[in-house]
Amino acid sequence: MTRSDIIDIMGSLIVRKVDEALVRALKARAAQNRRSAEAEHREILRQALGPRRRRRTLKEMLLEMPDVGADADFERPRDMGRKVSF
Repeated sequence: MTRSDIIDIMGSLIVRKVDEALVRALKARAAQNRRSAEAEHREILRQALGPRRRRRTLKEMLLEMPDVGADADFERPRDMGRKVSF
């Protein structure tokens, strides 16, 4: 696949009549992220419209944790409490 083949596959997008404040904000964000305004625009579109990653459940995250240590590491010391007068 040549570069011209890739260019034919990729779409182009021209956005007209964009508020100047938005253009400045885009350029500032691009500079902050060390990207060109065009690259920043692509990233914003990708985040907003790209495929969503499935969120993992708490159970899935806990099951992915390595099984290290001993149960004794999590034992709570016996609390004798304090004296209370009624």
